[in-house]
Amino acid sequence: MLKKFKFFILVLFFSTVSFASYASERWILDKTISTIEFELPVLFLKNVKGKFNNIEGFVGLNVKQKENNKAIFSVEINDIDINYIKYKDLLLSNVFFDALKFPRAVVDTKKFNYDNQKEIKLNVELTLKDKSQMVPIKIYINKLAEGLVQIQSELQFSRTDFGIGQGKWSNTSILKDEVKLKTNLFLFRE
Repeated sequence: MLKKFKFFILVLFFSTVSFASYASERWILDKTISTIEFELPVLFLKNVKGKFNNIEGFVGLNVKQKENNKAIFSVEINDIDINYIKYKDLLLSNVFFDALKFPRAVVDTKKFNYDNQKEIKLNVELTLKDKSQMVPIKIYINKLAEGLVQIQSELQFSRTDFGIGQGKWSNTSILKDEVKLKTNLFLFRE
């Protein structure tokens, strides 16, 4: 587990360093006010809702050419708050997230074009439990001040595609398959 975490940090570092060579603006996440929340529908009960407390990430923009931009965000799986607190250990266990073996989830935009739009649609790579899949995302950008932006987005994915919910929990009749992630991120220009 520690080796995978170190490998992830090295990959993030080198992608940041290599990206910095052609990015003309780098935007850093304000971790104190940014949120990433999730929701999973449950039949006849309140939906499972939660938020990740430890978020990392950045956006790099090539403002001259408006292309080859990049954003990477990650969350620490075991640092969550959920409305069903008595099921937190189950959620973090190998039945669902397997947080000891796979401590992080990552969203990577790869390369995208951006020309000061207020709304963009992308396919991003979501990596959970060592599985990656391209998922669509709609992103809303709100320029709050010079050097401060708010990014709101929502993406949906199939929990069973990532092996989230093993054994009797893989059944989607009670615990539904579609997970929603909502972001409310604030970034400062570096």
